[in-house]
Amino acid sequence: MDTFSAAQLLPLSPVISFDKPIPSCLPFHSQNRCLRFFCPTNRNNSAIYLISKLRISHAVLGNSYITHESNDVVGNPTLREICRAHVPEHILDRMEEIGYVMPTDVQQQALPTLFSGRDCILHAQTGSGKTLAYLLLIYSVIKTTKSVQAIVVVPTRELGMQVTKVARMLAANPVELQGEQKSCTIMALLDGGTLRRHKSWLKAEPPQLVVATVGSLCQMLERQMFKLESVRVLVVDEVDFIFYSSKQVSSLRKLLMSYSSCNNRQTVFASASIPQHRRFVHDCVQQKWTKRDVVHIHVSPVVPMPSRLHHRYIVCHKKRKQETLLSLIHSDAPESAIIFVAEQSEKSKKMGNAPSTTLLIDFLKTSYQGSLDILLLEEDMNFNSRASSLLEVKKGGGYLLVATDIAARGVDLPEMSHIYNFDLPKTAVDYLHRAGRTCRKPFSNVKYTVSSIIAPEERFVLQKYENELMFNCEELIPQTA
Repeated sequence: MDTFSAAQLLPLSPVISFDKPIPSCLPFHSQNRCLRFFCPTNRNNSAIYLISKLRISHAVLGNSYITHESNDVVGNPTLREICRAHVPEHILDRMEEIGYVMPTDVQQQALPTLFSGRDCILHAQTGSGKTLAYLLLIYSVIKTTKSVQAIVVVPTRELGMQVTKVARMLAANPVELQGEQKSCTIMALLDGGTLRRHKSWLKAEPPQLVVATVGSLCQMLERQMFKLESVRVLVVDEVDFIFYSSKQVSSLRKLLMSYSSCNNRQTVFASASIPQHRRFVHDCVQQKWTKRDVVHIHVSPVVPMPSRLHHRYIVCHKKRKQETLLSLIHSDAPESAIIFVAEQSEKSKKMGNAPSTTLLIDFLKTSYQGSLDILLLEEDMNFNSRASSLLEVKKGGGYLLVATDIAARGVDLPEMSHIYNFDLPKTAVDYLHRAGRTCRKPFSNVKYTVSSIIAPEERFVLQKYENELMFNCEELIPQTA
């Protein structure tokens, strides 16, 4: 194993020190080669780890780790310059019209690898631009004369609708080309649609790109309504969420191993969180979900949480949580906010109790005196109701969205200034994804806030999340009358 000092690793950059444990996401060992950081210790024997002021990310090639460094300097390539040799000109024109001009870190690091044809695991913060990266790859390989050449698999209908919208915006031909050049057809194969309708659509206008939830896609494949022989790119977004979902994992495994072969496609996995990612990369190769030379691109592994987030918590008795939330909302005056509530347990359902979301919605409608609209989004709602809530959100204007974790994965919600954890998430990964509904404008300096309302006995849980995700949470002291 090679050992390097900080000066050898980062010869051109200043370094700063901080008293934090090295996060588990850093690749400090592997079966073959790796880089090991030299870590001096202070008098208290707590390690002080040196990091660069440059943004550092790690890419795994096979079992070898390579460190990428990027800095905000004049002369960085634009998205057009990175994509010019691969993506059609009219797609690049649309990309710039929409406002995508300069690449984010993940786009700058991933696109050359994606365009090379290598399988890839995109592992970067929420809102970092992974969706655009894999869509640009897809548009670099699609030919409008053939059907179903790319599939994007998503865990929820809501994320599928969002990816479909961005894909269609990019694919729309400019006015001067309309009628001259056939545009890419994109089909949304999402939960809640009917098989008959999807079958009719496939026959009438065969799509080049399908955005699908796992269950709906496998249902179509089981009934042989279409096959994956011509698929060149398969993307699985929020891959860790699907693999850890008991309802979706068996279907995903079939899709990766039975309905198609990794040798006949380019496979891309994307997520902001991949627990035990070294093990995941190993499994990708061993299980033949990807080819052996899969590249793991890990952006900002040292700081998985966006730095513009201000985290805080307030301790109160469980019976006073609603009043505490209301007080926070009035004092914060958010532009818009999501209030995350835990899903109702099966035991509570059997006892006939009303879910926490319903109780909170009823309380806010009677007690909240502000101007924000109060909306609900949870798993047990039917698809039309869920779509209606999201439509109201995306119309613009302020809102308070009471939601379960269905809203925490990938969904891009506009003007989101505050997140409230009415109930603490079950894991640090869930905290990361909830918090990631804000800070989704990569080049903005606006500060956002995540607030957690906890009982005294939950403080150690929040501290665990702080240690794992490397952020600091400020305590708010309730004002007494």
